[in-house]
Amino acid sequence: MAQPPKTTILDHFADLDDPRVERTRRHKLVDIIAIAICATICGADSWVYIELFGKSKLAWFQTFLELPHGIPSHDTFGDVFARLDPVQLQNSFVSWTQAIAELLPGEVVAIDGKTARRSYDPAGNKGAIHLVSAWATQNNLTLGQVKTEEKSNEITAIPQLLEMLDLNGCIVTIDAMGCQREIAQQIIAGGADYVLAVKENQGRLHEGIRDLFQGAEALGFDGVPYDYARTVDKGHGRVERRECWTITATDCLDYLDPQGQWSQLKAAVRVVGHRQTGAGGISQPRYYISSLPAPAEQLLAAIRSHWSIENSLHWTLDVTFREDQCRVRKDHGPQNLATLRQIGHNRLKNESTLKVGIQGKRLNAGWDEDYLRKVLLG
Repeated sequence: MAQPPKTTILDHFADLDDPRVERTRRHKLVDIIAIAICATICGADSWVYIELFGKSKLAWFQTFLELPHGIPSHDTFGDVFARLDPVQLQNSFVSWTQAIAELLPGEVVAIDGKTARRSYDPAGNKGAIHLVSAWATQNNLTLGQVKTEEKSNEITAIPQLLEMLDLNGCIVTIDAMGCQREIAQQIIAGGADYVLAVKENQGRLHEGIRDLFQGAEALGFDGVPYDYARTVDKGHGRVERRECWTITATDCLDYLDPQGQWSQLKAAVRVVGHRQTGAGGISQPRYYISSLPAPAEQLLAAIRSHWSIENSLHWTLDVTFREDQCRVRKDHGPQNLATLRQIGHNRLKNESTLKVGIQGKRLNAGWDEDYLRKVLLG
């Protein structure tokens, strides 16, 4: 019986602690995980469909899994993933992504949260789970994710996520929820740089940056060293122009942070987006702080890259993987199934031989077992 090489994704899940009592184990945990990953890749979004997929591919699975008692039932899949420690599963996921990702110096890693809307459990009085993910924008990979019960708890989830990852040399971008001094310090301590959005939740800092740029603009930036960049994009019936100003002068940064509470603060940033459509124009200023004393062009590129986590990850999970429609709710099931979706998304996103979208790849993986093996094992 052919065995997958030791460098494959399955090896990273082989040592998980099985939550079942030993005498009740009829199926190997790694077999259950492998079937669930493959089924998720191919479009299954419930334990019933995962069982159905496994039975339809039994002969293929027997070429590299032991399956001593065939394909587990949907009740077994549901019970195992409801009880499986989600932290262990996530640590195995992170171990795998760190093994395959080649994070380049200066790569932007975007951190943002997303709620799985149908994961709420009214019977158990549990709200929908909120997941905070780290997205490597050049690698097109989810590096890891952490669960929090509510969006407001992203402040506590982000440090946990940063602790899991090796981001040395990267640029970490986070929206205003993560604009916290402790988070900035943790990013610097990990050898990375930060670009943090600043909104009214950081009232004094937000007012300071706004007043700094408004004052400098009123003077025509006379006597205020600054850098400037802009981009223009046309499409879908609109023109979008983004302008970026950065101030890195020490006296200006001392004005913003007189007590030096923001670790390695090197730049204040203002970005103004202008959107012109047939109905008129919209302008909106946004403010950021950064540990990078970089040109405006680089900081604007990092800020724009941040939003790929919405377009390339969250949108795909919602539309293609139908994450918001998933009704798995029992115990750890929602969080563990979310990790399976992230695994499937990573594998499909980085399979480049088939020149179609994620949905086309999922369909082809279900039809073509050789292609599924390629997606799974790389």
